[in-house]
Amino acid sequence: MEWENQTILVEFFLKGLSGYPRLEQLFFVLILIMYVVILLGNGTLILISIVDSHLHTPMYFFLGNLSFLDICYTTTSIPPTLVSFLSERKSISFSGCAVQMFLGLAMGTTECVLLGMMAFDRYVAICNPLRYPVVMSKKSYVPMAAGSWFAGVINSAVQTTLVVQLTFCRNVINHFSCEILAVMKMACADISDNEFIMLVATTLFTLMPLLLIVISYSLIISSILKIRTSDGRSKAFSTCSAHLTVVIIFYGTILFMYMKPKSKETLNSDDLDVTDKLISMFYGVMTPMMNPLIYSLRNKDVKEAVKHLLRRKVFNK
Repeated sequence: MEWENQTILVEFFLKGLSGYPRLEQLFFVLILIMYVVILLGNGTLILISIVDSHLHTPMYFFLGNLSFLDICYTTTSIPPTLVSFLSERKSISFSGCAVQMFLGLAMGTTECVLLGMMAFDRYVAICNPLRYPVVMSKKSYVPMAAGSWFAGVINSAVQTTLVVQLTFCRNVINHFSCEILAVMKMACADISDNEFIMLVATTLFTLMPLLLIVISYSLIISSILKIRTSDGRSKAFSTCSAHLTVVIIFYGTILFMYMKPKSKETLNSDDLDVTDKLISMFYGVMTPMMNPLIYSLRNKDVKEAVKHLLRRKVFNK
């Protein structure tokens, strides 16, 4: 009943870049363009992975999940951020903030685990190609993807529930959206338990998948070096570098934000808040926008699928 009363009475205000109106206008245009690119790029990848039978493989199944996740992830934060850029009163209800916090954390956690599953898929495909159809059968890769979503939902549900039970002394969130760390900083209660749970969750759902990625790609690179033809090595290294680029960007920013020590001084540091907001915006917008290009649009199979889809539409007209 206490939580219900808070839901009705408490209202948060998103500070964002409210002190810089011209900068808000610039960010509005840039982020809107990026969001459209995210929807088009990831939406196209989802469409062709469904309609083209040649792409009905574990790799493209994971890529389709990743694209759908990126659309969901950005949709939870970008539209409200765009609205706040144009609004004088940048407010959000307590319940709305809780929902936004839950969805954002759930999507972020799911992507971490899904990237680990994708690295394992590439390891089996390159290092054990003969066993690939058995190891990565539909009975395997569908539960792997479902497990990634389940891990994200459970982790987010636990952490969001703990945060909404805190007592808040302030109602101004120094961020673009209800990001969990920004909300925690407004609490006047002891948040050491919340930070401990966050550390444990980060270890399980961020560091463990990262460890799986490092081990998988170490074995992949070792296997690639044994390839005799230079063309084969070049093609394989190109695929690895593309995936590792996204992993470094995505994991690097998350580790910086969630694994750095949190003292009372840092929790109240406005300079650190500005840094966190920019980093959050970077991995929250740039990575989903680059994923279709890095993962698939450079892939010949995807290019052919797009051309085939366009030809079908032209001939149908």
